[in-house]
Formats: sequence, structure tokens, C-alpha cells
Amino acid sequence: MGLKGILGFEHGIVQAPLGPDISGPELVAAVANAGGIGLLRCPDWECPDYLRELIKKTKTLTDKPFGIGVVLAFPHELNIKTILEEKVAVLQLYWGDCSKELVDDAHRAGVKVVPQVGNVEEARKAVDVGVDAIIVQGHEAGGHVIGKDGLFSLLPRVVDLVGECDIPVIASGGIVDARGYVAALSLGAQGVCLGTRFVATHESYAHPIYKRKLIDYEKTEYTDVFGRARWPGAPQRVLETPFFDDWRSLPSYENEVNQPIIGRTTIHGVEKEIRRFAGTVPNMTTTGDLESMAMYAGQSVGLIKEILPAGEVVKNLVEEAQLLILQKFNSAASNS
Repeated sequence: MGLKGILGFEHGIVQAPLGPDISGPELVAAVANAGGIGLLRCPDWECPDYLRELIKKTKTLTDKPFGIGVVLAFPHELNIKTILEEKVAVLQLYWGDCSKELVDDAHRAGVKVVPQVGNVEEARKAVDVGVDAIIVQGHEAGGHVIGKDGLFSLLPRVVDLVGECDIPVIASGGIVDARGYVAALSLGAQGVCLGTRFVATHESYAHPIYKRKLIDYEKTEYTDVFGRARWPGAPQRVLETPFFDDWRSLPSYENEVNQPIIGRTTIHGVEKEIRRFAGTVPNMTTTGDLESMAMYAGQSVGLIKEILPAGEVVKNLVEEAQLLILQKFNSAASNS
């Protein structure tokens, strides 16, 4: 068991595409410059011209390859066309069917396709259409979570499914430090994808109050309280804030549509009102009652103790994982 890069990148560390715009050019470039795989988050509406500028801005901040995540549950055809024209290194897909036609189109453009899956059946479909890697998301993950299985029960099953195929498996869900990285490697993953840990970085576009809550709070809950109208059937894992505790039993017939406006924000250049229970996490532009907004986080949030530069997160993961493997596993092998 050792550390190595994947998909042509220096390190097998992926920064998840953090929605709606938390992983912007600054964060993605910082991760890329540190040798990791930084992923922009594509807007959830068709905006090819804006997207092209977002990609170009990122290219001014790094000469390293990077990628972009697209949620297939929302309009995306023109956006993906733009992504392929701009030849980003990685197209990460989630929450929808990754077709062979899409994979073939991406490969013709020189773009690698990496879907995120939440069960073995989705992984099997991904292998069948010829993807370049698979992100396996466990139930521990923050934000919108598609699967019901814990990472450490699901991951080895997908690794076994992939078998001898040359498709790296990337573990996601509740990994914030080198211990999680090494544990995932021991189960057959070749890389790890981190979300919450990268929200809590200097370069993330999350509001400072949101970042602070990731340090202050330790508990999360899997819920469907937020965003029921905008994205039905898409539960999410959130911080257990006092607001969430008050409303965790929101009746199923309620949603954000008829709720009061609690704030305003600008997402990917578009000004928006935020209604209570909307599921919009606060970014740097957000104003209003931030305490009452959704704050996505994975189950291991309690292990995050400080806001760090994103490049330092990547560096620490690699160096501490190498040290852990040398100290714990090599010594154990030599003593046996």
C-alpha cells in the first residue's frame, strides 16, 4: 500500500465540487497548484458564457490541470458542451445517468469522466460506459447524499467490482485527515475526495460564519428539511445548528416556497433571495439571517480544528499519510 497520483495528477487527493459556488477559481487553483485535483462547481442552470469565463479565470490562477463538477439533475447540456470545448482535465458527474455517448464525447475532447456513485449498481453502470475513475460516496458525506451505505462497507465492494479494470476508485464521505486517507487506501481506494475539509479553508468561497460553524459544531444530521421544492428527493447532511434542531421535524408537506425571505446572496453572478429552508449555504456575498441557513457538513466535521490554506491541506494529507504508513504498517510488518 502506497501513495501515488491518479488520472495524471501528482496526488490522489480530490477537492469535491462544493455547491453552489463554494469551490470557486481561488480554491480550485490552490488545490491544483499543490498537486491535487481541484473541481469547480458548475451552476445549476444553463450559462455557457459565464461558465467559459469561470474556467478561464481559473486558468489565470494555475497552469495545472483541474476539473469541474456537474449535477445531472439540473439543466446541463450547453454547460457540458462548453466544458468539453474548454478541455478541462476532468468532468465530474453526479446525481444522474452518465451515458456512453457523454463519455465518448468527453474522451474525443481529451476530457476524463469521473462520476460519483452511491451504490454498487451505479458503479457497475459507470464501468460499463467506460469512465476513467469512480468516486464512491458513503452516507457519511456532507451536502446532498445519494446513497444509504457507509463508505467502509460500500468501498471494498466497488473495488472488487472494478477488479482488474484500470479504473481508479476514489473514496468520499467523512474523510478529513491522513487517517481517513490511509484507511481508504487499505480498502483498495487509489484516491480520496474531501468536501467539508476544503470548505474550511482560506480560499473557499464559504461565508466566514459558515467556516466558523465547521470548527464550533461536531454533530451532523441526514435530513430532507432543506430545498424540498428546488431539488425534491435529494436528502442532505447538515450541521446540527440550533436552527436545525428547532425545525428537524418539519412536516413533509412544508417546503421553502411559502416561507419568509431570510437573506440575499449572489451565486455565480446571479442575485437571489434566500427563503427559510431553501438549502442555500451562505457564501461570501450572503447577507441576512445566516444562523437560519443550511450548513452542509460531513460526519467527521468534529475532526476539523482550524481553517487552513487549501494547499496546506493537500500537503498535510500526503505527508502525514506517508508517515502513518511508515510508522504503523511497516513497523507492524517487520514485527510479524
